[in-house]
Amino acid sequence: MRTTLDLNEALLNEAMKWTGLSTKTSVINEALKEAIQYRKRMKLIEMAGTIKLDVDLNITRNRMG
Repeated sequence: MRTTLDLNEALLNEAMKWTGLSTKTSVINEALKEAIQYRKRMKLIEMAGTIKLDVDLNITRNRMG
């Protein structure tokens, strides 16, 4: 998909330097992937302790006990 963007050239150049990626498209795609992964991790961290699991590991692992 073609899109016209007004990007901060200094940030883009620094991102290209740190990632080792050679095209603007690849840097932007990588940044989008990382932003999504970051938000998903933050959502999981927010959910920590909110899900109650009632699991008996002995039964789950087929152990007699």
